[in-house]
Amino acid sequence: MIPDHCQRPREIAAIDLGSNSFHMVVARVVGQSLQIISRHKQRVHLASGLDEQQNLDLAAIRRGLTCLAMFAERLQGFEPENVRIAATYTLRQARNAHLFLKRAESIMPYPIEIIPGTEEARLIYLGVAHTQPESGRKLVVDIGGGSTELVVGENFDTRLLYSKHMGCVSYNQHYFAEGKISGENMAAAQLAAQQKMESIASQYHKQAWDKAIGSSGTIKAIREVLIAKGYNDGVITNKRLNQLVEQVLSFKNNDELDLPGLSDDRKPVFAAGLAILAAVFQSLKIEEMIYSDGALREGLLYEMEDRFRHSDIRTRTASAMASQYHVDIDQATRVKECAEDLYAQVEPQPGPAKSELSTLLGWGALLHEVGLSISYPGFHRHSSYLLRYSTMPGFNLEQQTVLATLVRFQRKALKLEEMPELSIYKRKHLYPLIRTLRLAVALNGQRTDEPLPKIHVKADKESWELTLPAGWQENNKLLAADLRQEQEYWAKAGWELAISS
Repeated sequence: MIPDHCQRPREIAAIDLGSNSFHMVVARVVGQSLQIISRHKQRVHLASGLDEQQNLDLAAIRRGLTCLAMFAERLQGFEPENVRIAATYTLRQARNAHLFLKRAESIMPYPIEIIPGTEEARLIYLGVAHTQPESGRKLVVDIGGGSTELVVGENFDTRLLYSKHMGCVSYNQHYFAEGKISGENMAAAQLAAQQKMESIASQYHKQAWDKAIGSSGTIKAIREVLIAKGYNDGVITNKRLNQLVEQVLSFKNNDELDLPGLSDDRKPVFAAGLAILAAVFQSLKIEEMIYSDGALREGLLYEMEDRFRHSDIRTRTASAMASQYHVDIDQATRVKECAEDLYAQVEPQPGPAKSELSTLLGWGALLHEVGLSISYPGFHRHSSYLLRYSTMPGFNLEQQTVLATLVRFQRKALKLEEMPELSIYKRKHLYPLIRTLRLAVALNGQRTDEPLPKIHVKADKESWELTLPAGWQENNKLLAADLRQEQEYWAKAGWELAISS
């Protein structure tokens, strides 16, 4: 046995599939801290491949896959639990994102999570909070290629967060077409960004942050240009931003930008990013901003190492949602415990993927009746809609889709053709969860505090056998009728449910 002090430190990696660049950071877990041991960045310009129908063109897909192949070389030998990959704005928007994800499977043997904008904002804040020593309340602004995240938080907790559809790549395409720079284009871009900010600005004014912090490429590039101009403190102020805007307007095209400190690969999107930041300063009345190296990928890293915190966030989210929609928590808990017991019999030794699905089954059971707050008829559909489209901190889009799918098929006819497309999981992975939740819901249909007897289940693919205590069905005729109805639903879907005593 190798002594603890001789064991090789754990290494973890996080990849951020951004709209402008793909980033990878690898860290070593040393005691209670993370030691960054390598960073990798490739300019992919994914967002520039989105057409008017919101489909990624083949060239953009190829650029992304080529980059992933390079990253995969560095990750050889990494266990799945030590790698986390998050995709942001462009893959959220792309209608054919599933094509990219499907082709990526053969290159990168780790799941790619498409995360909602608010989850991206939360993780960015976490990355900044871990790498920035400033105490007090922080405003964090991150301008990416397709979206801008704005977060106010304190310590490691967020208080207000939004993700707005404005980024340096998308704004460059729209307001600086063919790289043309003009006062009119700059004013139009700034006005558009201010209009995006208009609906949320007052909420941020009420937060009274102590320090404004910027992260990621756009703000880093602006800081480097300011330092090259002689502002050695690197602080971004409103006055300095306005001076920089005037200087940029002295050029006619992005390619001609000749600013000390500005790299060639940042030139095409610099004016657009500058317009967005100037608008954010104006809308939020920011006096000055410093830069932080922490961003989304660092947030992913720290959360990966601090798994209990991630679980705690999702637990808090589920509890808050149950409270918000007045869920009968006693009934939800009964269904949850029953579902977990049945699934443990079906999957006695689940691997990492099925363990995650088991966890999602528990949350799905806890929240399966949120739709009752809308109406009883069709409440399973209402529940599905709420879980799919609500802001749920800690959950990525795939996880929300799984939750929505489970509660959608908890009762009534099994119209499996209505199941949504998934990227990380396959439909067949969800079938045992759906069957389990349906049984748990049916078995707890009486909504009583009297505990259920021990119920056994055996599973052989689509054929399941439920064994009930002898005589129990005779004493629970309504339940027996519900289970017979359930058998009919299963049969119409091509499944078999046998019931014995």
